[in-house]
Amino acid sequence: MSAGQYTPGPDRRPETEAGPTPSNAAQPSMDRAATYGNAPSYSPGAPGTPATGAAPSPTAGRAPERKVTRAGVIWAAVVAALVLLILLIIFILQNQELVLVKFLGFEGSVPLGMALFIAAVTGGVLVAAAGGARILQLRRNTHRSGTQQRG
Repeated sequence: MSAGQYTPGPDRRPETEAGPTPSNAAQPSMDRAATYGNAPSYSPGAPGTPATGAAPSPTAGRAPERKVTRAGVIWAAVVAALVLLILLIIFILQNQELVLVKFLGFEGSVPLGMALFIAAVTGGVLVAAAGGARILQLRRNTHRSGTQQRG
């Protein structure tokens, strides 16, 4: 392990090295503070250390682990959807030029942003319909194979 690097062992404690490091060997033993591997030593009264002079705990400075909940995921999804909706509204408002749209003999003028929005929603509906049909097909096949195994 090179000087200045910290690598925790399998039990999340720093691994110790046999014997003093070369940089510590040159110092007189009286000036040398007790070190743990290559981890920096902490002296009493140093900034960020407790008044007792003890080294800070391994969890000090780490944020507590947070549980992921369904409500939190839903909240994040709603916030993301609102951001996308705001961006979509800005896109539509910035693309107000009228364009001629022709479809199956129908013809009309629609703002460019709205035409693109309608095309995207139509594509999404088609993909959702195809996905829903495939899900129903898989459920039907699963139900059939379950009833055949029982009977």
